[in-house]
Amino acid sequence: MFTAFQGCLKTMRNTRLPFPFPFSAAPLFAALLALLFGFSLPATAKLKVVTTFTIIQDIAQHVAGDAATVDSITKPGAEIHDYQPTPRDIAKTQSANLILWNGLNLERWFSRFFENIQGVPSAVVSEGVVPLAISEGPYNGNPNPHAWMSPHNALIYIENIRAALVKYDPDNAETYNRNAKNYAAQIMALDQPLRARLNNIPAEHRWLVTSEGAFSYLARDYGLKELYLWPINADEQGTPQQVRHVIDAVRQHQIPVVFSESTVSDKPARQISKETGARYGGVLYVDSLSTQDGPVPDYISLLKTTVDTIAKGFNQ
Repeated sequence: MFTAFQGCLKTMRNTRLPFPFPFSAAPLFAALLALLFGFSLPATAKLKVVTTFTIIQDIAQHVAGDAATVDSITKPGAEIHDYQPTPRDIAKTQSANLILWNGLNLERWFSRFFENIQGVPSAVVSEGVVPLAISEGPYNGNPNPHAWMSPHNALIYIENIRAALVKYDPDNAETYNRNAKNYAAQIMALDQPLRARLNNIPAEHRWLVTSEGAFSYLARDYGLKELYLWPINADEQGTPQQVRHVIDAVRQHQIPVVFSESTVSDKPARQISKETGARYGGVLYVDSLSTQDGPVPDYISLLKTTVDTIAKGFNQ
């Protein structure tokens, strides 16, 4: 039976599933996976953790160290809000011992996806974060999900991940506790250098103009005002109305630089730059890490690179 199942997976591995899942066989598929993968791990096996996106994966791997393996459903550079899961994603997740996800309405695909997973516990890593609200658009009043863009919130993520790992793998609690403490210290040490890097921006120019409103927590922490084309990555990105609104605001406030993000098109930002004379400051990173040979292979480099790009954009 297992050989036949492997053949099925080989055929389906690159097939993308329409969202929401429309096929009635999904629960049966998940049940079969549960039978194949759901047995208790041998005492010598490592805890297997699956996360919804690469930033949580990196934070979790720092807490887990060598005691657990951590994999991400979405790949480096991927759009995470409306990701379309594949049968291979179901298989990967069903074989895990723990799922870590952001919550705060970030992974709009996750609830339906999780319905097709049998018997795998999950933990929301943003639990305890005081969310900032989205102030406009169709998601007005909903929490801004990009809480990890505040180093202070990252400490909450670390603690929630530590607690989940200890709960489901108590034999390695000492390792998880030690790693979490050390990694939290690294994150805490980032705060003052990031603040100093952005303090050089003149008060009258402290507007952060981006494509997605994904930097609210960073802007709050470091005293920036936020202006964006759309509040959260969705179907409507870079509409004429959105572009016109930002063009008018850039002119009104004499904002010298605009940015885009790595997982969306830079065309709207470049159009704003062209029509207003504001510089195009480059690409910021928020929703996804890069590959290991890219500019932001881990969470700490994501924060440093993004803040450095912002500071350079204003100081050109």
